Amino acid sequence: MKIAVTGATGFVGSRLAERLHQEGHQILVLTRRPEQARRLFPATAFPNLNILLYSPLESGEWQQALSGYDGVVNLAGAPIAEGRWTPERKQEILASRQVGTQKIVEAIAQANPRPSVLVNSSAIGYYGTSETATFDEDSAPGNDFLAQVCQAWEAEAEKVKDSGTRLVILRTGIVLGQGGAIAKMLLPFRFFAGGPLGTGRQWFSWIHRDDLVNLILKALTQPEMAGVYNATAPHPVRMSELCQTLGQVMNRPSWLPVPEFALEILLGDAAKVVLEGQQVIPQRTQASGFQYQFPDLKPALQDIVAGL
Repeated sequence: MKIAVTGATGFVGSRLAERLHQEGHQILVLTRRPEQARRLFPATAFPNLNILLYSPLESGEWQQALSGYDGVVNLAGAPIAEGRWTPERKQEILASRQVGTQKIVEAIAQANPRPSVLVNSSAIGYYGTSETATFDEDSAPGNDFLAQVCQAWEAEAEKVKDSGTRLVILRTGIVLGQGGAIAKMLLPFRFFAGGPLGTGRQWFSWIHRDDLVNLILKALTQPEMAGVYNATAPHPVRMSELCQTLGQVMNRPSWLPVPEFALEILLGDAAKVVLEGQQVIPQRTQASGFQYQFPDLKPALQDIVAGL
């Protein structure tokens, strides 16, 4: 297949590009940072990968490049958990997803021939947060900032169906791998100062990066997949269990909780990402027959820590 990918230089996208290359697909990386992409994907190692500069918030000649591609994976979006949510930062988070997706859908509509499938990222922030509720793909959206972002994001992706393109939306949980969220948690554990963030009672709905990549590949290649799927492992945990398990895997104690006020001082509104959570069940994902490599937390963390 010929697959175009946005966000290919990121934590998930880089692993996806590697897998697509390994499986013999032709890849087009749409990126704002071609030099970074060339360092990640040198031509000698990735002969079937092309890199194209694009402006995710603007229409342009780059949109013509999607003609003849079989599928598009749209992973682009400004990081959510980095820095305070100033009004400007909130606008960047929203626009990078809403307008960025709008421009991808616009490009697909103009393509000839058109890609047959768009796999568009979303997030479990769609559901809002709760310590008691359980959410699946049919649950109603929340009403906080992240829920509103996800609704706007998905609404733009839905428009691709007007072009006859199959749409798969993946509401992704916290992605675990060699990097990302776990990398930020490892340092205090290494110095015997690890512990839960906040109360420890908040839900942590997660997925191993390899499972997420496998789910994206399934969405690209299985025409019966369409609509919304929760990209989370089937067994979410509380934050306290995550930290306790990480301590066990690293042979370190998990005894020093990080108080809520400290994170709020450091991150402001962005502290919501770690202080509040949601228990998300991948009901449609499991019903599709998707086979997880890492359905349970401890083997997932053991795999990650062993690879560091």
